[in-house]
Amino acid sequence: MTVKKDAVVEMHYTLKNDAGEVIDSSKGKEPMPFIQGHGNIIPGLEKALEGLKIGESCEVSVAPEDAYGTIHEEGIQEIPMEALQGIDNLEVGMELQSQDEQGNPFVVHVEKINEKTITINANHPLAGETLHFNVSIENVREATKDELEHGHVHSGSCSH
Repeated sequence: MTVKKDAVVEMHYTLKNDAGEVIDSSKGKEPMPFIQGHGNIIPGLEKALEGLKIGESCEVSVAPEDAYGTIHEEGIQEIPMEALQGIDNLEVGMELQSQDEQGNPFVVHVEKINEKTITINANHPLAGETLHFNVSIENVREATKDELEHGHVHSGSCSH
């Protein structure tokens, strides 16, 4: 069976940035399961995997536009330190929950801590990055009706 829309795919992967540093990997863990064609993984990688078979592997570079997007400058803001009163042990890289004008939650990352201000960034940490994947397809199967309705793989339903 090949990787196609509505198939459950289990893959091993290693993700590197342009500098060749490993950002993430499934090495030493279970393969990552996802449903092809449902936006469970970034679009550029999903497109590259289409048609691969169990046991096949590929290397693919994904541009920011097909990954986590480009950096939006308006997503980077400097706010007064007192706006974050009550948050102990603030540190660079920390994730904070915020809300937009409609009250919808979103995550920001602390980018810089100054004496009186903090710079926060609402962009995804990998926005603006070209991502380099090394992927091997470990298993492909038909998704169950429930998985398709819910749009994600249900644990315990993987067949080996």
